[in-house]
Amino acid sequence: MARLWADDDSVSCIHPGWTAIVGRAAVLASWTNIFAGPSPPEIRCQHPQAIIVGIEARILCVERIGVNALAATNLFRLIDGVWRLVHHHASEIVVTAGQRRDEPKPPSRSLH
Repeated sequence: MARLWADDDSVSCIHPGWTAIVGRAAVLASWTNIFAGPSPPEIRCQHPQAIIVGIEARILCVERIGVNALAATNLFRLIDGVWRLVHHHASEIVVTAGQRRDEPKPPSRSLH
C-alpha cells in the first residue's frame, strides 16, 4: 500500500462513514488498521472507468466488500513517471426500489 500512495503529506482518504484523513502517515495507518484485523476485508473492483487529463487520472468503480457495494473514486497523479494515488473516497451506494446496488442512479430531471 505504501508504494501506491504518493510520498506527500497532502494525500487524503475518506473511508465509508469516516471523516476525511489527510497526510501520508495518517492515511497509511488507516489502511493498516483496516487490513490488520483478524479477518481483513476482501475488496473487489467492478466496472472501473479511467478518466485521464494530463498528469491526473480518476479511476471510478464499484467496490464490493461482501454484499456491500461502494462507489469509489481514486485520484492518481503522475509523479516522476509513476502513477501515484493522492486521494481515495468510497461511500455506500444508495439505491431506489428495483435498482441493483452496482447500477448507477439515473440522473434526476430538472423541472426548469
